[in-house]
Amino acid sequence: MTSADAGSAGVVGRLSTLDRFLPVWILAAMVLGLAAGRLIPGMGPALDAIAIDGVSLPIALGLLIMMYPVLAKVRYDRLDTVTGDRRLLISSLVLNWVLGPALMFALAWLMLPDLPEYRTGLIIVGLARCIAMVIIWNDLACGDREAAAVLVALNSVFQVIAFAGLGWFYLDVLPGWLGLPQTDLAVSSWDIAGSVLIFLGIPLVAGYLTRRFGERAKGRDWYESTFLPRVGPFALYGLLFTIVVLFALQGDAITSRPLDVARIALPLLAYFAIMWAGSYALGSAIGLSYERATTLAFTAAGNNFELAIAVAIATFGVTSGQALAGVVGPLIEVPVLVALVYVSLAARRRWARRSVPGGTP
Repeated sequence: MTSADAGSAGVVGRLSTLDRFLPVWILAAMVLGLAAGRLIPGMGPALDAIAIDGVSLPIALGLLIMMYPVLAKVRYDRLDTVTGDRRLLISSLVLNWVLGPALMFALAWLMLPDLPEYRTGLIIVGLARCIAMVIIWNDLACGDREAAAVLVALNSVFQVIAFAGLGWFYLDVLPGWLGLPQTDLAVSSWDIAGSVLIFLGIPLVAGYLTRRFGERAKGRDWYESTFLPRVGPFALYGLLFTIVVLFALQGDAITSRPLDVARIALPLLAYFAIMWAGSYALGSAIGLSYERATTLAFTAAGNNFELAIAVAIATFGVTSGQALAGVVGPLIEVPVLVALVYVSLAARRRWARRSVPGGTP
């Protein structure tokens, strides 16, 4: 066994039972949520009613619990090493805000030419770049936490600035140029900013303050060897809770239209595969380390389903095809990106061999 193989095996060996069987727990959470939403009368509407300004409080709670432990692990004194890496920053911006939306637009029109509502919903999903769950996937795949924090923050800024404009371009302007049907999308930048502040701002500030005051009080060794292991599992607890709530909210819609879900799933599967593999290939081509290439790939492949669903519901209604397309997003994204976590860990061995003299290429 090479040192690279041993290192990768060591990573898997150090995983807790919760981490090691993550696909099982996630599948169980999805099934539980779908079953609850389908079988318990009024559960979906009851959960949906627990909201403030269109933000689901149960989902917000789950995401905050999920993101806080990972952001508390970030070494904020190392962020300058990320902000100085222009290759990473420029690549991320191009992938997220140029190639990603264009690819989803193309796939939606190619695969759903006869289903305008679902097509519009998928285009909205493509415009909503990930600022939440990607932090979990990146951490599980041993990506660069500091790079993830910077890229997610960068996506958040661009989301506030560019989402409405890109929605107008891809749903109205570009279809008009191509002689295709056009759609209006009315969305407020203030609403998007509120979503960003809730789903990223709160856990980011909490994580930063926890590390700063924890290290100041008891030192970095105590903080990383004692405190972080205690709060770390809550990231996956929050993830599983979020999945249960999300699928319970839309369980009836998903299970009552299986053929429509399958049609929507096809372009999503193509999108995740192309964005993830293409981002990894780009990271390798420009000389990024495994950790930063992994962060680049997951931040480019993931989407902000919370924002996409909220925009679709606010614009087209809760029972619309656009809203269903947004809901199917995480139905496909969650298991696919979990699988890609394991693909990434396997690729880590190959990446490491390239830096070992005499290693197998």
